[in-house]
Amino acid sequence: MSNLFDAVAEYPLEVEEVARTRRDRDTSSGFVRTTTTFHLRGGDEEGRGEDVTYDAEDHDALEDAPEDPFDIVGEYGSFAEFSAALDDTDLFPTGGPEREAAEHYRRWAVESAGLDLALRQNDRALSDVLDVDPDPVRFVVSTRLGDPPSRTRIESILSDYPDTEFKLDPTAEWNENVIESIAATASVRILDLKGHYAGTDVDQEPNPGLYRLVLNGFPDAVVEDPGITDDTRSLFEGEEHRISWDAPITGVEAVENLPFEPEWLNVKPSRFGTVESLFETIEYARENDITLYGGGQFELGVGRQHIQLLASLFYPDGPNDVAPGGYNDPEIPEGLPTSPLDAPENEIGLKWT
Repeated sequence: MSNLFDAVAEYPLEVEEVARTRRDRDTSSGFVRTTTTFHLRGGDEEGRGEDVTYDAEDHDALEDAPEDPFDIVGEYGSFAEFSAALDDTDLFPTGGPEREAAEHYRRWAVESAGLDLALRQNDRALSDVLDVDPDPVRFVVSTRLGDPPSRTRIESILSDYPDTEFKLDPTAEWNENVIESIAATASVRILDLKGHYAGTDVDQEPNPGLYRLVLNGFPDAVVEDPGITDDTRSLFEGEEHRISWDAPITGVEAVENLPFEPEWLNVKPSRFGTVESLFETIEYARENDITLYGGGQFELGVGRQHIQLLASLFYPDGPNDVAPGGYNDPEIPEGLPTSPLDAPENEIGLKWT
């Protein structure tokens, strides 16, 4: 058990009621995002966690589920006991998920709601329990460039928020002219090659030509999730120091199974499923001098605050892909917070302010 998990494991909680809130929202990436927030209530407190499962069918299925679909109402002597109880809980009681990753996403939603409730019922804040002061959070804005790719979206954001830094998703349609145009216009900190999203709408086959253009065109950027094959491996020789990993990372074992020792990791809490696995991986990264930054999953509710809070506690200076949700809207609204986000007060539970 990790030292970080030890710090939260002891707090008891009582779940008296379970409720759900569904949200649907258009995104700048051209799809409708659906999430479900779980509300665990006990006494006068409520803990919340957001299920970021991508398939709307998995959220639709909850419409037919009972009020307490996981049979988790009850008293727990510790948060560790609550987490252990979820090991044997069917989190998809009306039918299996569309994708295996959803098991982790929903587990994180329920478990983070439980942690939020446990801390609130004991009048403690996560920062207080971990003895870490929240810091301002540097963030980047993640966006795609359309088909055909252009810098229109970037220019639109920069016109209102001129100091914005970006995380971009190169596609096979990017050519040398596109890359030169972007590099001359924007501060690009991360390029996500999405080489580990097999079977999804954003999957990108390993492409030596594209990889070469990206590596040369953005020599100071972090390059995330390349597909390492016989045809691409040589491109990354000498570039290992700026390669990062996201989609494969679900815990310490996944980090140890990477093709070479990493220097960067994108931490998306929902990929880990459990609080213990997340905290173990953060500690492993500290022990092995791995630089961390936070990642998002188009959260629509409290899940966005949770990933921002974790970034503020563990990796506030990284190129965190945790921008306020308005940056994901098809039309960027006025008056959004800019980077860095002010440090959260984290008065109780997982609350941001």
